[in-house]
Amino acid sequence: MYSQGLIGADGRTTESEEFLARFQARIDAEEKIEPTDAMPEGYRRTLVRQIGQHAHSEIVGMLPEGNWITRAPSLRRKAALLAKVQDEGGHGLYLYCAAETLGVSREEMTEELLTGKAKYSSIFNYPTLSWADIGIIGWLVDGAAIMNQIPLCRCSYGPYARAMIRVCKEESFHQRQGYELCMSLAFGTPEQKAMVQDALNRWWWPSIMMFGPHDADSQHSDQSMAWKIKRFSNDELRQKFIDATVPQAEYLGLTLPDPDLKWNEEKGGYDHGPIDWSEFWRVVKGQGPMARDRIKARKKAWDEGAWVREAALAHAEKRRARKMAAE
Repeated sequence: MYSQGLIGADGRTTESEEFLARFQARIDAEEKIEPTDAMPEGYRRTLVRQIGQHAHSEIVGMLPEGNWITRAPSLRRKAALLAKVQDEGGHGLYLYCAAETLGVSREEMTEELLTGKAKYSSIFNYPTLSWADIGIIGWLVDGAAIMNQIPLCRCSYGPYARAMIRVCKEESFHQRQGYELCMSLAFGTPEQKAMVQDALNRWWWPSIMMFGPHDADSQHSDQSMAWKIKRFSNDELRQKFIDATVPQAEYLGLTLPDPDLKWNEEKGGYDHGPIDWSEFWRVVKGQGPMARDRIKARKKAWDEGAWVREAALAHAEKRRARKMAAE
């Protein structure tokens, strides 16, 4: 653990104005903050919350797609989906490891997830009703994730930024894979096009909500941007995503389910209709269609995997003991 290097990590260290000013000067100078560097407790807590939520989202995000591995329509599609789900598990591992450098254990983070204290992306509380949903998740959900995550490669916290470089490369491939699947359906039979249009109708607004509440309603955005954990606001990223996605939908001949969507020449981007924030907050608070099933599946996996973790630790301890004896 690296918590000994964290200012305020024990809850007792006083953070002087001088210390906070020096820290902010490092941030403003684009220096990377490393695990053993002194940092404000608020900075550490913000990172633990954000990286933990990100890691949980990667792991829970395996569930809606994993549901379709056995029902993929061809061996090619099955292999591609299996590889993608495996990638998401790896992303969760990178991120849990990054969070651990901040003095929090994976057991603590998992406990907070299972008790509802920690959140994951609300998008994964929706069901995957058809094979087209898998394509839409790749195109829209991974596309929104990329829009969020590419700026994180320049996050001020070194371990998080470095983890995101590989994550973004793989997520970019996932997005292209999803779009290619949607293209096959949209340019296929009328029934296939209707299926992908139905999936788009169900996933468009939840994808838009992935960027979080409007800037005026976001509790953490201003401070996160000052610390350069985030580089763009929620609304800025949402706008970039919409502007990039509309031409892609037009190429596929699909209709985005927003009658108010139109080009605004003055701002050089698309205006969109009102977002149903009541649905967003309902899903975030655990009332989404699949919320109970997702947590139940994670608890089952955590409990049934206990023996694997114990065996791995015992094996590592045995190897360590042998190495010490040999020396």
